[in-house]
Amino acid sequence: MHIPDGFLDVKTWAGSWVAGAGLVGVAATRARAELGSGRAPVVGAMAAFVFAAQMVNFPVGVGTSGHLVGAALLAVTLGPWTASLVMTTVLVLQALLFADGGLTALGANVLNMAFVGVFVAWGLYRLLVRVRVPRVWAIAAGAWLSVVAASVACALELALSGTAPLGPVLVAMAGWHTLIGVGEAAITAGVVAYLGRVRPQLVEGWCDR
Repeated sequence: MHIPDGFLDVKTWAGSWVAGAGLVGVAATRARAELGSGRAPVVGAMAAFVFAAQMVNFPVGVGTSGHLVGAALLAVTLGPWTASLVMTTVLVLQALLFADGGLTALGANVLNMAFVGVFVAWGLYRLLVRVRVPRVWAIAAGAWLSVVAASVACALELALSGTAPLGPVLVAMAGWHTLIGVGEAAITAGVVAYLGRVRPQLVEGWCDR
């Protein structure tokens, strides 16, 4: 899902840089309310887990790749704004150290995974919990939809840049990520269920069940 350099035109990558930078600034302010004392080790552990998970890539055609995202896991353990900052940090490190995602496309990758992915996961999770869906199933659904939503955003950016026609790139990205999302949902639900048993205070609302 990481977009490489050369796949977005100037208007798209420049616009996404501006939008991404603005959202990161908002997240930096909002995250202070989510972070309590002693949370640094948790943030570090979640960042390391997502960093490692995202390094496993699957080619999906049109020069792009798919992988697990981790947006839902970060959102329910850290809160959405902190999750967005952690995801942004992961994406920056991947671009700088491993050339996984282009520097010009970094703004788009941040928008897709750190904001679309995180907030779609968080929003669906909270909605389903409100209507009494069990939390593990709500988290799984949020994880699946976050991957699909981020892939759709990526496809739209590629089409807007004229890199590929919207139809083929949307089918390739959303189609593959619909399947990848099933894996992400299962992994996320499994990790969260485990945390619910051993450290329930780490999962948003788990202790309120």
